[in-house]
Amino acid sequence: MTDILLTHGYFLDDDPKEREVMKPYPPLGLLYVAAYLRRAGLGVEVFDTTFATRDALAARLGTAPAGVLGVYTNLITRGSVLDLVTRAKSQGWTVVLGGPEAANYPAEYLARGADVVVFGEGEETMVELLPALDARGPHRLHGMAGAAFRDESGTVVINPDRPQIRDLDALPWPDRDAIDVQRYVDVWRTHHGTGSVNLITARGCPYRCRWCSHAVFGYTHRRRSVAGVADELEFLVQRYRPDIVWYADDVFTIHHRWLYDYAAELQRRRLRVPFETISRADRMMQEDVLRTLAEMGCWRIWIGAESGSQRILDAMERGVTVEQVLFATRAAKRHGLRVGMFLMWGYEGETVDDIAETVALVRRADPDVFLTTVAYPIKNTAYFRELGDRVVATRDWAAATDRDYDVRGRYPRELYRYADRWLRHEVESHRLDATNGATAREEARKAREALLALAGNNGGV
Repeated sequence: MTDILLTHGYFLDDDPKEREVMKPYPPLGLLYVAAYLRRAGLGVEVFDTTFATRDALAARLGTAPAGVLGVYTNLITRGSVLDLVTRAKSQGWTVVLGGPEAANYPAEYLARGADVVVFGEGEETMVELLPALDARGPHRLHGMAGAAFRDESGTVVINPDRPQIRDLDALPWPDRDAIDVQRYVDVWRTHHGTGSVNLITARGCPYRCRWCSHAVFGYTHRRRSVAGVADELEFLVQRYRPDIVWYADDVFTIHHRWLYDYAAELQRRRLRVPFETISRADRMMQEDVLRTLAEMGCWRIWIGAESGSQRILDAMERGVTVEQVLFATRAAKRHGLRVGMFLMWGYEGETVDDIAETVALVRRADPDVFLTTVAYPIKNTAYFRELGDRVVATRDWAAATDRDYDVRGRYPRELYRYADRWLRHEVESHRLDATNGATAREEARKAREALLALAGNNGGV
Protein backbone atom coordinates (compact mmCIF):
# COMPACT_ATOMS: atom_id res chain seq x y z
CA MET A 1 0.00 0.00 0.00
CA THR A 2 1.28 3.44 -0.91
CA ASP A 3 0.77 6.06 1.80
CA ILE A 4 2.52 8.79 -0.17
CA LEU A 5 3.82 9.43 -3.67
CA LEU A 6 6.93 11.63 -3.60
CA THR A 7 8.16 13.62 -6.56
CA HIS A 8 9.82 16.92 -7.48
CA GLY A 9 9.31 19.66 -10.03
CA TYR A 10 12.51 19.41 -12.08
CA PHE A 11 12.24 18.13 -15.64
CA LEU A 12 15.42 17.96 -17.68
CA ASP A 13 13.31 18.57 -20.77
CA ASP A 14 12.49 22.05 -19.42
CA ASP A 15 16.13 23.04 -18.92
CA PRO A 16 17.99 23.67 -22.20
CA LYS A 17 21.09 24.90 -20.37
CA GLU A 18 21.36 21.70 -18.32
CA ARG A 19 20.74 19.60 -21.43
CA GLU A 20 23.90 21.17 -22.82
CA VAL A 21 25.85 20.54 -19.62
CA MET A 22 24.26 17.15 -18.79
CA LYS A 23 25.46 16.84 -15.21
CA PRO A 24 22.27 15.90 -13.34
CA TYR A 25 22.25 14.41 -9.84
CA PRO A 26 19.58 12.45 -7.96
CA PRO A 27 17.33 14.47 -5.59
CA LEU A 28 18.97 13.49 -2.30
CA GLY A 29 16.60 15.51 -0.10
CA LEU A 30 13.58 13.68 -1.48
CA LEU A 31 15.33 10.33 -1.09
CA TYR A 32 16.19 11.10 2.55
CA VAL A 33 12.50 11.70 3.26
CA ALA A 34 11.54 8.52 1.40
CA ALA A 35 13.97 6.44 3.43
CA TYR A 36 12.79 7.95 6.73
CA LEU A 37 9.13 7.33 5.95
CA ARG A 38 9.80 3.79 4.80
CA ARG A 39 11.68 3.03 8.01
CA ALA A 40 8.66 4.32 9.95
CA GLY A 41 6.56 1.67 8.27
CA LEU A 42 4.85 3.87 5.69
CA GLY A 43 4.37 2.90 2.07
CA VAL A 44 6.39 5.18 -0.21
CA GLU A 45 6.66 5.51 -3.96
CA VAL A 46 9.03 7.95 -5.65
CA PHE A 47 8.41 9.33 -9.13
CA ASP A 48 11.65 10.90 -10.32
CA THR A 49 10.82 13.60 -12.83
CA THR A 50 14.38 14.38 -13.96
CA PHE A 51 14.32 12.11 -17.02
CA ALA A 52 10.52 11.81 -17.19
CA THR A 53 7.84 13.74 -19.07
CA ARG A 54 4.87 15.67 -17.73
CA ASP A 55 2.56 13.25 -19.52
CA ALA A 56 4.13 10.29 -17.75
CA LEU A 57 3.65 11.95 -14.38
CA ALA A 58 0.09 12.92 -15.29
CA ALA A 59 -0.60 9.30 -16.19
CA ARG A 60 0.68 8.20 -12.79
CA LEU A 61 -1.52 10.75 -11.03
CA GLY A 62 -4.49 9.43 -12.97
CA THR A 63 -3.95 5.95 -11.58
CA ALA A 64 -6.54 5.24 -8.88
CA PRO A 65 -6.76 5.65 -6.01
CA ALA A 66 -5.59 9.21 -5.45
CA GLY A 67 -3.78 9.74 -2.15
CA VAL A 68 -1.14 12.05 -0.72
CA LEU A 69 1.37 13.61 -3.11
CA GLY A 70 4.56 15.11 -1.66
CA VAL A 71 6.48 17.51 -3.92
CA TYR A 72 9.96 18.93 -3.34
CA THR A 73 10.27 22.54 -4.51
CA ASN A 74 13.28 24.73 -5.20
CA LEU A 75 14.05 28.10 -6.73
CA ILE A 76 13.78 27.08 -10.38
CA THR A 77 10.74 24.77 -10.28
CA ARG A 78 7.88 27.11 -9.36
CA GLY A 79 6.06 26.92 -12.69
CA SER A 80 6.24 23.16 -13.02
CA VAL A 81 5.25 22.66 -9.37
CA LEU A 82 2.16 24.85 -9.76
CA ASP A 83 1.21 22.93 -12.89
CA LEU A 84 1.69 19.70 -10.96
CA VAL A 85 -0.47 20.96 -8.09
CA THR A 86 -3.29 21.80 -10.49
CA ARG A 87 -3.12 18.39 -12.17
CA ALA A 88 -2.97 16.52 -8.88
CA LYS A 89 -5.85 18.41 -7.30
CA SER A 90 -8.02 17.77 -10.34
CA GLN A 91 -7.42 14.07 -9.78
CA GLY A 92 -8.35 14.22 -6.10
CA TRP A 93 -4.87 14.17 -4.54
CA THR A 94 -3.95 15.83 -1.25
CA VAL A 95 -0.83 17.87 -2.05
CA VAL A 96 2.03 18.50 0.41
CA LEU A 97 4.92 20.74 -0.66
CA GLY A 98 8.37 20.90 0.91
CA GLY A 99 11.79 22.36 0.19
CA PRO A 100 13.17 25.91 0.32
CA GLU A 101 10.93 27.47 -2.32
CA ALA A 102 7.59 26.52 -0.75
CA ALA A 103 8.98 27.37 2.70
CA ASN A 104 9.57 30.94 1.53
CA TYR A 105 6.11 31.29 -0.03
CA PRO A 106 3.66 29.17 2.01
CA ALA A 107 0.67 31.49 1.61
CA GLU A 108 1.16 31.78 -2.16
CA TYR A 109 1.35 28.02 -2.68
CA LEU A 110 -1.58 27.34 -0.36
CA ALA A 111 -3.65 29.91 -2.26
CA ARG A 112 -2.88 28.06 -5.50
CA GLY A 113 -4.08 24.65 -4.38
CA ALA A 114 -1.47 23.09 -2.11
CA ASP A 115 -2.98 21.59 1.04
CA VAL A 116 0.09 21.71 3.29
CA VAL A 117 3.53 23.31 3.14
CA VAL A 118 6.26 21.64 5.18
CA PHE A 119 9.15 23.91 6.16
CA GLY A 120 12.50 23.04 7.68
CA GLU A 121 13.73 19.45 7.61
CA GLY A 122 10.94 17.24 6.37
CA GLU A 123 11.59 13.80 7.80
CA GLU A 124 9.99 14.04 11.26
CA THR A 125 7.21 16.37 10.13
CA MET A 126 6.14 14.01 7.36
CA VAL A 127 6.01 11.02 9.69
CA GLU A 128 3.64 12.95 11.95
CA LEU A 129 1.73 14.58 9.10
CA LEU A 130 0.60 11.52 7.14
CA PRO A 131 -1.48 9.88 9.88
CA ALA A 132 -2.78 13.32 10.91
CA LEU A 133 -4.05 13.93 7.38
CA ASP A 134 -5.86 10.62 7.51
CA ALA A 135 -7.36 11.35 10.94
CA ARG A 136 -8.02 15.10 10.80
CA GLY A 137 -7.77 16.18 7.19
CA PRO A 138 -5.64 19.06 5.85
CA HIS A 139 -7.51 21.90 7.63
CA ARG A 140 -7.08 20.87 11.28
CA LEU A 141 -3.33 20.62 11.64
CA HIS A 142 -3.02 23.17 14.44
CA GLY A 143 0.11 22.68 16.55
CA MET A 144 1.95 20.48 14.07
CA ALA A 145 5.48 21.87 14.13
CA GLY A 146 7.01 22.49 10.72
CA ALA A 147 3.74 22.69 8.80
CA ALA A 148 1.62 25.46 7.31
CA PHE A 149 -1.97 25.00 6.12
CA ARG A 150 -5.30 26.75 5.71
CA ASP A 151 -7.89 26.21 8.42
CA GLU A 152 -11.58 25.63 7.75
CA SER A 153 -12.16 29.37 7.36
CA GLY A 154 -9.40 29.63 4.75
CA THR A 155 -6.97 31.44 7.06
CA VAL A 156 -3.32 30.51 6.62
CA VAL A 157 -1.90 28.96 9.78
CA ILE A 158 1.89 28.74 10.13
CA ASN A 159 2.81 26.45 13.00
CA PRO A 160 6.03 26.79 15.03
CA ASP A 161 9.34 25.54 13.69
CA ARG A 162 10.25 21.94 14.37
CA PRO A 163 13.54 21.30 16.23
CA GLN A 164 16.25 20.18 13.85
CA ILE A 165 17.56 16.65 13.82
CA ARG A 166 20.65 16.61 16.01
CA ASP A 167 22.03 13.16 15.22
CA LEU A 168 22.38 12.82 11.48
CA ASP A 169 23.73 9.30 11.89
CA ALA A 170 20.28 8.34 13.18
CA LEU A 171 18.90 9.03 9.70
CA PRO A 172 18.81 6.23 7.14
CA TRP A 173 20.76 6.79 3.96
CA PRO A 174 18.82 8.20 1.00
CA ASP A 175 16.56 5.59 -0.56
CA ARG A 176 18.46 5.35 -3.81
CA ASP A 177 16.72 2.07 -4.67
CA ALA A 178 13.50 4.07 -5.12
CA ILE A 179 14.82 5.61 -8.38
CA ASP A 180 17.19 4.71 -11.19
CA VAL A 181 20.45 6.15 -9.86
CA GLN A 182 22.43 4.14 -12.40
CA ARG A 183 20.86 6.21 -15.15
CA TYR A 184 22.38 9.37 -13.66
CA VAL A 185 25.79 7.71 -13.52
CA ASP A 186 25.45 6.49 -17.10
CA VAL A 187 24.38 9.93 -18.38
CA TRP A 188 27.47 11.44 -16.82
CA ARG A 189 29.67 8.74 -18.30
CA THR A 190 28.11 9.05 -21.75
CA HIS A 191 28.56 12.82 -21.94
CA HIS A 192 31.76 13.31 -19.96
CA GLY A 193 33.55 9.97 -19.84
CA THR A 194 33.20 9.81 -16.05
CA GLY A 195 30.26 8.59 -14.00
CA SER A 196 29.43 10.57 -10.88
CA VAL A 197 27.40 10.11 -7.70
CA ASN A 198 26.49 12.58 -4.95
CA LEU A 199 26.29 12.43 -1.17
CA ILE A 200 26.37 14.81 1.78
CA THR A 201 28.50 14.67 4.93
CA ALA A 202 26.70 17.46 6.83
CA ARG A 203 23.65 19.68 6.91
CA GLY A 204 23.53 23.44 7.09
CA CYS A 205 25.87 26.41 7.01
CA PRO A 206 26.54 28.65 10.03
CA TYR A 207 27.70 31.63 7.97
CA ARG A 208 25.36 34.56 7.44
CA CYS A 209 25.96 35.81 3.91
CA ARG A 210 23.11 38.25 3.41
CA TRP A 211 21.94 36.92 0.05
CA CYS A 212 21.92 33.22 0.94
CA SER A 213 18.75 31.34 1.86
CA HIS A 214 18.69 29.12 4.96
CA ALA A 215 15.06 28.10 4.57
CA VAL A 216 15.58 24.38 5.27
CA PHE A 217 18.56 23.84 7.57
CA GLY A 218 18.84 27.25 9.23
CA TYR A 219 22.16 28.64 10.45
CA THR A 220 23.46 25.31 11.67
CA HIS A 221 26.25 22.93 10.89
CA ARG A 222 25.66 19.31 11.84
CA ARG A 223 28.17 16.68 10.84
CA ARG A 224 27.71 12.99 10.21
CA SER A 225 30.28 10.67 11.74
CA VAL A 226 33.44 9.81 9.86
CA ALA A 227 32.56 6.11 9.86
CA GLY A 228 29.00 6.75 8.68
CA VAL A 229 30.10 8.78 5.66
CA ALA A 230 32.87 6.32 4.81
CA ASP A 231 30.36 3.45 4.97
CA GLU A 232 28.06 5.25 2.53
CA LEU A 233 30.90 6.08 0.15
CA GLU A 234 32.04 2.46 0.22
CA PHE A 235 28.48 1.35 -0.58
CA LEU A 236 28.21 3.80 -3.48
CA VAL A 237 31.52 2.65 -4.95
CA GLN A 238 30.51 -1.00 -4.76
CA ARG A 239 26.99 -0.45 -6.09
CA TYR A 240 27.47 2.12 -8.87
CA ARG A 241 31.20 2.06 -9.67
CA PRO A 242 31.45 5.86 -10.08
CA ASP A 243 34.56 7.52 -11.46
CA ILE A 244 34.05 10.68 -9.39
CA VAL A 245 32.02 11.85 -6.41
CA TRP A 246 30.28 15.14 -5.63
CA TYR A 247 30.20 16.02 -1.92
CA ALA A 248 27.18 18.33 -1.93
CA ASP A 249 27.97 20.08 1.36
CA ASP A 250 27.68 23.85 1.70
CA VAL A 251 31.22 24.07 3.13
CA PHE A 252 33.13 20.78 2.97
CA THR A 253 36.27 21.91 4.82
CA ILE A 254 34.55 23.81 7.62
CA HIS A 255 35.69 21.36 10.35
CA HIS A 256 39.37 20.55 9.90
CA ARG A 257 39.61 17.84 12.55
CA TRP A 258 36.72 15.99 10.92
CA LEU A 259 38.40 16.32 7.51
CA TYR A 260 41.67 14.87 8.77
CA ASP A 261 39.89 11.99 10.52
CA TYR A 262 37.79 11.26 7.44
CA ALA A 263 40.87 11.25 5.21
CA ALA A 264 42.58 8.82 7.61
CA GLU A 265 39.53 6.53 7.59
CA LEU A 266 39.42 6.47 3.81
CA GLN A 267 43.12 5.70 3.71
CA ARG A 268 42.63 2.87 6.23
CA ARG A 269 39.96 1.40 3.96
CA ARG A 270 42.10 1.98 0.86
CA LEU A 271 39.21 3.98 -0.55
CA ARG A 272 40.25 6.79 -2.85
CA VAL A 273 37.68 8.22 -5.25
CA PRO A 274 38.30 11.49 -7.13
CA PHE A 275 35.85 14.15 -6.01
CA GLU A 276 34.88 17.79 -6.19
CA THR A 277 33.16 19.94 -3.61
CA ILE A 278 32.61 23.50 -2.33
CA SER A 279 34.41 25.42 0.40
CA ARG A 280 35.26 28.91 1.62
CA ALA A 281 38.60 30.62 1.21
CA ASP A 282 38.99 31.22 4.95
CA ARG A 283 38.65 27.46 5.59
CA MET A 284 41.44 26.72 3.11
CA MET A 285 44.26 28.82 4.54
CA GLN A 286 46.22 25.93 6.05
CA GLU A 287 48.56 23.91 3.86
CA ASP A 288 47.52 20.74 5.72
CA VAL A 289 43.92 21.20 4.57
CA LEU A 290 44.92 21.45 0.92
CA ARG A 291 47.43 18.64 1.21
CA THR A 292 44.75 16.44 2.77
CA LEU A 293 42.25 17.24 0.03
CA ALA A 294 44.82 16.35 -2.62
CA GLU A 295 45.70 13.07 -0.89
CA MET A 296 42.01 12.17 -0.64
CA GLY A 297 41.60 12.62 -4.40
CA CYS A 298 39.99 16.04 -4.63
CA TRP A 299 40.39 17.08 -8.26
CA ARG A 300 38.46 20.34 -8.07
CA ILE A 301 37.47 22.68 -5.24
CA TRP A 302 34.87 25.41 -5.75
CA ILE A 303 35.32 28.69 -3.89
CA GLY A 304 32.65 31.32 -3.40
CA ALA A 305 34.75 34.38 -4.20
CA GLU A 306 31.68 36.48 -5.15
CA SER A 307 33.57 39.80 -5.57
CA GLY A 308 37.05 41.22 -5.85
CA SER A 309 35.98 44.28 -3.89
CA GLN A 310 36.52 44.07 -0.14
CA ARG A 311 33.89 46.73 0.30
CA ILE A 312 31.28 44.54 -1.39
CA LEU A 313 32.39 41.40 0.46
CA ASP A 314 31.93 43.26 3.73
CA ALA A 315 28.50 44.47 2.64
CA MET A 316 27.58 40.86 1.89
CA GLU A 317 28.87 39.84 5.35
CA ARG A 318 30.91 37.12 3.67
CA GLY A 319 33.48 37.02 6.44
CA VAL A 320 36.39 36.57 4.01
CA THR A 321 38.98 38.85 2.49
CA VAL A 322 40.09 39.27 -1.09
CA GLU A 323 43.59 38.23 -0.07
CA GLN A 324 42.24 35.00 1.43
CA VAL A 325 40.51 34.20 -1.84
CA LEU A 326 43.71 34.89 -3.75
CA PHE A 327 45.83 32.80 -1.39
CA ALA A 328 43.40 29.87 -1.29
CA THR A 329 43.11 29.74 -5.08
CA ARG A 330 46.85 29.81 -5.67
CA ALA A 331 47.58 27.39 -2.81
CA ALA A 332 44.99 24.91 -4.05
CA LYS A 333 46.51 24.96 -7.52
CA ARG A 334 49.95 24.54 -6.01
CA HIS A 335 48.73 21.30 -4.45
CA GLY A 336 47.44 20.05 -7.80
CA LEU A 337 43.76 20.93 -7.27
CA ARG A 338 41.77 22.59 -9.98
CA VAL A 339 39.80 25.59 -8.78
CA GLY A 340 36.31 26.71 -9.68
CA MET A 341 35.20 30.18 -8.63
CA PHE A 342 31.70 31.57 -8.10
CA LEU A 343 31.24 35.30 -8.73
CA MET A 344 28.32 37.66 -8.27
CA TRP A 345 27.62 40.92 -10.09
CA GLY A 346 25.22 43.61 -9.04
CA TYR A 347 25.16 43.30 -5.28
CA GLU A 348 23.81 46.34 -3.47
CA GLY A 349 26.17 49.31 -3.79
CA GLU A 350 28.44 47.79 -6.45
CA THR A 351 30.01 50.32 -8.80
CA VAL A 352 32.08 49.95 -11.94
CA ASP A 353 35.15 50.31 -9.73
CA ASP A 354 34.07 47.23 -7.79
CA ILE A 355 33.50 45.36 -11.04
CA ALA A 356 37.03 46.29 -12.10
CA GLU A 357 38.38 44.93 -8.82
CA THR A 358 36.61 41.65 -9.46
CA VAL A 359 38.14 41.44 -12.93
CA ALA A 360 41.55 42.15 -11.43
CA LEU A 361 41.13 39.48 -8.74
CA VAL A 362 40.17 36.76 -11.21
CA ARG A 363 43.03 37.73 -13.49
CA ARG A 364 45.50 37.48 -10.59
CA ALA A 365 44.04 34.30 -9.09
CA ASP A 366 43.55 32.59 -12.49
CA PRO A 367 41.09 29.87 -11.45
CA ASP A 368 40.58 27.01 -13.88
CA VAL A 369 36.94 27.93 -14.35
CA PHE A 370 34.67 30.68 -13.07
CA LEU A 371 30.91 31.13 -13.12
CA THR A 372 29.06 34.41 -12.75
CA THR A 373 25.53 35.35 -11.76
CA VAL A 374 23.71 38.61 -11.18
CA ALA A 375 22.63 38.98 -7.56
CA TYR A 376 18.95 38.21 -7.08
CA PRO A 377 17.01 38.79 -3.85
CA ILE A 378 15.64 35.53 -2.41
CA LYS A 379 12.59 35.90 -0.19
CA ASN A 380 13.30 36.00 3.57
CA THR A 381 17.01 36.73 3.19
CA ALA A 382 18.67 39.79 4.72
CA TYR A 383 19.42 41.02 1.20
CA PHE A 384 15.72 40.85 0.26
CA ARG A 385 14.74 42.76 3.39
CA GLU A 386 17.48 45.34 2.83
CA LEU A 387 16.21 46.19 -0.64
CA GLY A 388 12.62 46.62 0.56
CA ASP A 389 10.34 48.21 -2.02
CA ARG A 390 13.19 48.40 -4.53
CA VAL A 391 12.54 44.71 -5.32
CA VAL A 392 10.44 44.76 -8.49
CA ALA A 393 8.55 41.80 -9.93
CA THR A 394 9.09 41.66 -13.69
CA ARG A 395 6.59 38.85 -14.27
CA ASP A 396 3.53 37.40 -12.61
CA TRP A 397 4.55 35.47 -9.48
CA ALA A 398 3.25 32.14 -10.76
CA ALA A 399 5.24 32.42 -13.99
CA ALA A 400 8.46 33.71 -12.41
CA THR A 401 11.16 32.74 -9.93
CA ASP A 402 13.14 34.82 -7.45
CA ARG A 403 15.76 35.14 -10.20
CA ASP A 404 13.30 37.26 -12.17
CA TYR A 405 13.17 40.01 -9.57
CA ASP A 406 14.71 43.27 -10.65
CA VAL A 407 16.21 45.86 -8.32
CA ARG A 408 15.14 49.46 -8.84
CA GLY A 409 18.14 51.78 -9.16
CA ARG A 410 20.61 49.06 -10.13
CA TYR A 411 22.53 49.05 -13.41
CA PRO A 412 20.62 47.42 -16.31
CA ARG A 413 21.23 43.72 -16.86
CA GLU A 414 22.96 44.46 -20.16
CA LEU A 415 25.80 46.05 -18.20
CA TYR A 416 26.54 42.74 -16.47
CA ARG A 417 26.68 40.99 -19.82
CA TYR A 418 29.45 43.42 -20.73
CA ALA A 419 31.07 42.68 -17.36
CA ASP A 420 31.06 38.98 -18.26
CA ARG A 421 32.72 39.70 -21.61
CA TRP A 422 35.28 41.98 -20.04
CA LEU A 423 36.14 39.38 -17.43
CA ARG A 424 36.32 36.49 -19.87
CA HIS A 425 38.53 38.28 -22.38
CA GLU A 426 40.71 39.86 -19.69
CA VAL A 427 41.49 36.45 -18.19
CA GLU A 428 42.03 34.96 -21.64
CA SER A 429 44.50 37.69 -22.57
CA HIS A 430 46.36 37.13 -19.32
CA ARG A 431 46.78 33.44 -20.13
CA LEU A 432 48.15 34.08 -23.62
CA ASP A 433 51.40 35.62 -24.72
CA ALA A 434 51.70 39.14 -26.14
CA THR A 435 51.04 38.03 -29.70
CA ASN A 436 48.24 35.51 -29.23
CA GLY A 437 46.55 37.59 -26.55
CA ALA A 438 46.15 40.68 -28.69
CA THR A 439 42.65 39.82 -29.88
CA ALA A 440 41.47 39.02 -26.36
CA ARG A 441 42.90 42.30 -25.05
CA GLU A 442 41.06 44.22 -27.73
CA GLU A 443 37.79 42.44 -26.93
CA ALA A 444 38.30 43.15 -23.22
CA ARG A 445 38.85 46.83 -24.01
CA LYS A 446 35.67 47.01 -26.08
CA ALA A 447 33.60 45.35 -23.39
CA ARG A 448 35.02 47.64 -20.72
CA GLU A 449 34.26 50.75 -22.75
CA ALA A 450 30.73 49.54 -23.49
CA LEU A 451 30.20 48.92 -19.79
CA LEU A 452 31.45 52.40 -18.91
CA ALA A 453 29.22 54.00 -21.51
CA LEU A 454 26.19 52.14 -20.24
CA ALA A 455 26.96 53.08 -16.65
CA GLY A 456 27.36 56.72 -17.63
CA ASN A 457 30.86 56.66 -16.11
CA ASN A 458 33.78 58.28 -17.90
CA GLY A 459 36.52 57.03 -15.63
CA GLY A 460 37.44 55.43 -12.36
CA VAL A 461 38.10 51.96 -13.72
